[in-house]
Amino acid sequence: MSDYSAVSEFDQYIVNKRPAEKSDDKFFKMMKIVVGVLCGMLLLEILLYKFVQPSVRASRVVFEGLKTYTAEELTQEILPFCRANYFSFDTAAVASKLSAVSGIESVEIEKRFPDKIVARIKERESVAMTFVSDNGKTIPVQIDKNCVLFECGSVGVDSSVPIVSGIPVEFLSGGMRIPAKYRTLIDQIDRIRALPQKYFAAVSEICVLPKKYGNYELMIIPVNSRARVLTDRALNEDALQYMMVALEVVNSIAPNATEIDLRYGSVSYRTPHGGSVE
Repeated sequence: MSDYSAVSEFDQYIVNKRPAEKSDDKFFKMMKIVVGVLCGMLLLEILLYKFVQPSVRASRVVFEGLKTYTAEELTQEILPFCRANYFSFDTAAVASKLSAVSGIESVEIEKRFPDKIVARIKERESVAMTFVSDNGKTIPVQIDKNCVLFECGSVGVDSSVPIVSGIPVEFLSGGMRIPAKYRTLIDQIDRIRALPQKYFAAVSEICVLPKKYGNYELMIIPVNSRARVLTDRALNEDALQYMMVALEVVNSIAPNATEIDLRYGSVSYRTPHGGSVE
């Protein structure tokens, strides 16, 4: 009788336990669903703040390759476009606007999701500097290897570029080049600047002297001499070395010489009193 009673109590325990186990399973399933929903909402919020919101607000423009310009200067050039978001940002229009800046040779625009715009800038490299009259003012402008005139940014350019005066340029406009007959001179200067010796460190100015029948000659003003040097338009390493030797010799003979003439295959010099010695 006692054995039967113990079995009945055990069966009753099993029967009573099964509903509790089912209830626990439902609870854990519900908890998993709640946790999954919360994780999904959190992930959605992260995506919203990290990607969606940045892509619909004003774009961040980053400049690469700047040397003489600052990011602030170029941002002012494209300011109306910077208010556009990633999807509406007009890369072609911005590239065209930046390319119109005289000191910029080429522009490449890249969009990076969600809100970054990268503008790769290739600036013009100055070979020489000259002066142009603009609205009654004389302003310095640069000349690149392609003979294009341009104004550099606020950072400035290499001070070692030579000053070339006398080139007939009456005004400055975007993409303007110097007259064709003077482009050989710029090419010669570019070749000399590429040499390891810094010849133009000893030259203060190169003056272009137009001749009567359309050609020109050069007058070179040295840095450490009061004498100006007249030469033909063949400017190269040999001509500059010859000029330096002639300067040294003439200065040792006549320290008060004001002009040295290297044209026509001979060397002559002038003194303050107008005398000429060959």
